[in-house]
Amino acid sequence: MNTTWSSNTSRTAQNPVARLLDSGNLVVIDRSDDDPENFLWQSFDYPGNIVLPGAKLGRNTVTGFNWHLRSWKSPQDPSPGNYTYQFGPKGYAEMFLREGSVIKFRSGPWNGVRFSGMPQLNPNPMYTYGLVFEPDELYYSYQPRNSSILSNLVLTSDGLLRRYTWIDRTQSWVLYLTVQIDNCDNYAFCGVHGACNIEKSPVCSCLKGFTPKFPKEWDLVDWSNGCVRKTSLNCTGDVFQKYSGLKLPSTEQSWFNRSMNLKECEVVCLKNCSYTADTNLYIQDGGSGCLLWYGDLIDIRYLAENGQDIYIRMASSELDNTKIDAKYSESNAKKMRIIISTIVLSTGLLIMGLALLFYVWKKQHQIGGKLGCGQKEDLELPLFDLMTLVSATSNFSIENKLGEGGFGSVFKGTMKDGQEIAVKKLSKSSQQGLNEFKNEVTHIAKLQHRNLVKLLGYCIQEDEMMLIYEFMPNKSLDFFIFDQRRRMLLDWPKRFEIINGIARGILYLHQDSRLRVIHRDLKASNILLGSEFNPKISDFGLARSFGGNETKAKTKKVVGTYGYMSPEYAIDGFYSIKSDVYSFGVLVLEIVSGSKNRGFSHPDHKLNLLGHAWMLHTEGRPLELLDTSIEDSITLHEVERTILVGLLCVQQNPKDRPSMSAAILMLGGEGALPSPLKPGFYSERDLTELEASHSSKACSTNEVSISLLEAR
Repeated sequence: MNTTWSSNTSRTAQNPVARLLDSGNLVVIDRSDDDPENFLWQSFDYPGNIVLPGAKLGRNTVTGFNWHLRSWKSPQDPSPGNYTYQFGPKGYAEMFLREGSVIKFRSGPWNGVRFSGMPQLNPNPMYTYGLVFEPDELYYSYQPRNSSILSNLVLTSDGLLRRYTWIDRTQSWVLYLTVQIDNCDNYAFCGVHGACNIEKSPVCSCLKGFTPKFPKEWDLVDWSNGCVRKTSLNCTGDVFQKYSGLKLPSTEQSWFNRSMNLKECEVVCLKNCSYTADTNLYIQDGGSGCLLWYGDLIDIRYLAENGQDIYIRMASSELDNTKIDAKYSESNAKKMRIIISTIVLSTGLLIMGLALLFYVWKKQHQIGGKLGCGQKEDLELPLFDLMTLVSATSNFSIENKLGEGGFGSVFKGTMKDGQEIAVKKLSKSSQQGLNEFKNEVTHIAKLQHRNLVKLLGYCIQEDEMMLIYEFMPNKSLDFFIFDQRRRMLLDWPKRFEIINGIARGILYLHQDSRLRVIHRDLKASNILLGSEFNPKISDFGLARSFGGNETKAKTKKVVGTYGYMSPEYAIDGFYSIKSDVYSFGVLVLEIVSGSKNRGFSHPDHKLNLLGHAWMLHTEGRPLELLDTSIEDSITLHEVERTILVGLLCVQQNPKDRPSMSAAILMLGGEGALPSPLKPGFYSERDLTELEASHSSKACSTNEVSISLLEAR
């Protein structure tokens, strides 16, 4: 018997039965289960092109499961169409309507009453609605005020969001409202720093303090390139211009805090030169919470009703006190400049003092005498006593040794309460290990994500330096996928979930963490596996962080692992979020194939794994890349799509590679994907020549040399 449809549920049932509930939710339950609400499967998890009352639009922030709308291909063809409506993968809570990957409409961020770009979404006698923030879920939902009222939200085949209500008298569905009202609802209609006002002609204008980027195009009614500042910001002398009655800009580049008030929000915004605007997160009861933007402001429009206030940063020289309602007067700005200058000077002196102290400490190797485990050092991490760790690891016995690297060794430990831990013990002879120790503490101490390994604490005592992590019982990814016997334990569903888990972890580092973190050493041995083979990214010793809207940097000290390093980083020292994307692409192809990129061999050619995968793709044989041990467990379209995403991530030019948010959407999507270009380092010879090149430059002070290249 052939399977024509599957619920994709991993649960089994002894006595399954399907029921259509009064809500319109089609559910499958187990009649032998005492809990009638314990659904094996429900149609509300897969809404298609329509959302009924009680269903969710949102995502599970732990599993990544997404409740979203997808249009029909046409009113007569219910196959998947081109439009989707769902929460954005980054920034504060707002929803995006896309045609393929192109944004067509944005709801605006949730303000506690409505989405700021939906002024018509008001309390009404028909239904209640709201946004739900739970520890594991973020979703929008609505309920009828009366069970006799029937309504729905539909995404039409031509990309319109419409709400309908059932009228008994006429026995028909009647249009209640259309979300998109006019041209100003078209995404980024007036470009960056432009604002759309449908009641004026022309409808687009630049914000105060800005001017059209291309005036001639602007005069020809081409507003797509938006506006640029008349006067550059200088940070300490900037002021904030108040705008009222707006749809707030896209929050894809934003930060928020629910507990701050607006005054506290102002202080944070002034202290960080990267922030370009701020406002209240919620508008009820006079306003509360803090929402900050950094980078360009895009998709702004004026609203006739239910618009919001926002304060946009501008140079003080642009102020006209007779015309502009500024958030801060010039005198306030001067006071703030004095305060900030004092803070910067004090902070600089403090940093210099700490740097000098650490330099002396490092040179003298007097770690224990000067920094005992009884001191906190403001690392905001629990301190572990040395003797406690000695006892937990049986005096760091060889039987408890888990592994070893340039930094030192890792040991398994068991605390008195039974908690299992992993202890990374710095080698006393490792200079790189000392740097990694500091870097690891700096970057991972405050990071919390289910796909990042958790740092439990540290110890600096006598002449020992140690980091304590959660213990991962299934070791690392390379322990399984590169072993002929153990790889069979990872079938395709597990591998696909591992790929998605790694992607979610990297996405958190790149856009959702406190600072944008570039890992720089993503590889199979740095992906640890939990008891259910859930992946966690580890080893942040080589990581670097960016603030504000920084996305790339250059270094003379290239560190990492050959086979995973992107070309622009390995050759020229340029690293960015796209460097991590390249490493992720290598990981994807290794997980699919069960083969290492470096050391890969094939009787018909001398390409490495990336080159082999690209060749198979160009010849229309991508499935030949698949690890034969998992052929019986695959989902064909998932494997093909995953290989294609991997190839897109390892393209030579960083600009051609997708962002991690785009890669995640591609992995879980259904639409057509672009064809990848040739990978960077697509043959083993490329890396061999690179290593030889670095060796030949060992005496040069102007080039990246082998003495600085610490690739592993």
